[in-house]
Amino acid sequence: MSLDRRGFLIVSGSTLSSALIAACDSRGPQGAERLLRYAERKNEVVERALFRHTAMDAPIAGSRLAGSALPSYFIAKTVPVWDESQRGPWTLEVSGMVDRPLKLTLDELQKLPRTTERVNHYCVEGWTAVEEWTGCRVRELARLAGIQRGARYVDFQSFDDDYHESWDIESAMHSQTVIAYGLDGRMLGPPHGAPARVFSPVKLGYKNTKYLTRIAFLPDRNGGYWSDQGYEWYGGV
Repeated sequence: MSLDRRGFLIVSGSTLSSALIAACDSRGPQGAERLLRYAERKNEVVERALFRHTAMDAPIAGSRLAGSALPSYFIAKTVPVWDESQRGPWTLEVSGMVDRPLKLTLDELQKLPRTTERVNHYCVEGWTAVEEWTGCRVRELARLAGIQRGARYVDFQSFDDDYHESWDIESAMHSQTVIAYGLDGRMLGPPHGAPARVFSPVKLGYKNTKYLTRIAFLPDRNGGYWSDQGYEWYGGV
């Protein structure tokens, strides 16, 4: 995503949908909420119109990786850690509107075609960090599973207190959208979503579900943890 495109969205954020994000948990009067939802729908039309599969995010030359300075966020009271003694070996399920459902171990995920993407992380709180993610492109998983024609949305589901966020299929299929198991040259750690998480520079941070357990291809969108609390559903950058 180019800075010009992001800058345009910031300007268009002067619409009331940006006020919805700024309000966080303050839902406001019912009439105001209807107006904000209307503005959000209009803003989503703009975001979808601007999205281009060929547009690639690239950090400013010479930018340093965030490394250990990258903040960690999760919903549970403590850092979520997959406990094999309680849950068995971790697997990533790929299901929904697919011809060949998958259930991949971490080792199997690492054996799939690998990519490393050095990209920006855009947070809804206003900060940006540069990170290097290693993993498998979502579109490669979609190819292996054989997604069906009617699949228009993707839901990324988590073991972090059942956190999830759904995406439009176009953003999920972007070449820089990956299921990451590596961060800044090391294996992903629990603070940032281990064993695996989705990451893409085309979405704001809260859309990038950590602690993945399931990727579901769907005909309809089904909200998400923050989206259901008033944050913008599309969450594009």
